Amino acid sequence: MHPIEASLQSLSIDWMWNWEIIAISFLFALIVVPMAYSMIVFRRRKGDTGEGEHFEGNTTLEIVWTVIPLFVVLVFAYLGSYSLGEIRRVDPNAINIKVRAQQFTWTFEYPEYGIISDVLHLPVDQQVVLNMESADVIHSFWVPEFRIKQDVVPGRVTEYRITPILVGEYKVRCAELCGTSHYSMENAVIVDTKVDYDAWIGEQQAIAIANQTPEGQGKVLTVKNGCIGCHSLDGAKLTGPTWFNLFGSPVELANGTTVIADEAYISESILEPTSKEVVGYSPSIMPPYTLTQEEIANIIAYLKTLK
Repeated sequence: MHPIEASLQSLSIDWMWNWEIIAISFLFALIVVPMAYSMIVFRRRKGDTGEGEHFEGNTTLEIVWTVIPLFVVLVFAYLGSYSLGEIRRVDPNAINIKVRAQQFTWTFEYPEYGIISDVLHLPVDQQVVLNMESADVIHSFWVPEFRIKQDVVPGRVTEYRITPILVGEYKVRCAELCGTSHYSMENAVIVDTKVDYDAWIGEQQAIAIANQTPEGQGKVLTVKNGCIGCHSLDGAKLTGPTWFNLFGSPVELANGTTVIADEAYISESILEPTSKEVVGYSPSIMPPYTLTQEEIANIIAYLKTLK
């Protein structure tokens, strides 16, 4: 089913796409129909051994079928440039949001408000600039209803401009094969009215103030570093072991031994993911994090609350 048009840019893209389909369909018919007709009507009849009629060529026809396609190509080149210009049109009042892609989740930061979220909230009828970075491999930011798709490359900041025009809930998907759980790398995208967007910003700022406790800071760190892309909070099995009821529980390792998930074990697992491999899971995709002892202690304090 054709996705709805939920961004200003999608209108220009779909308009261009529709004209291309019309042109391609016409050219397909122009070539295939006469070819099929000729194959049927002018086929060699049974018993006919003569030579076909010889033609030297038709200069007028050759000029026509050269000039007309050239003109059509130039027209579509102009239409494509116009459409691209509309897609890339800069609004000086655009909202800036930082996007971090990481196996296997997206993280969104609103620098103006000091907010970090795993859900992308956007105001309707307002251009937004997403400044996107990857923490590991190449990912690709794609919301089908927005039409535009943009690769997110390690070591580079890529820009994505979008103007939502339809209030609703969508999903951002990774459109570049990025690992074993690529299929699950999708986060909610919510387009709000201006009133609802301002209310959400206010709520998140209040939560940010409340998160000044160690466990609150730990939760922010896990969102910011994309930990919840691999570790569930409710017992569901993802790429990494769940964090639900993890602290203080026995953990079976791949070497056949069992350890208790205490402060020392969790700290070691964060700093050296390959030191103790949990049975059934591979730590090879988990990057080693550079965190301070205070940050690790905050994360442990947060894990203690996941009961």
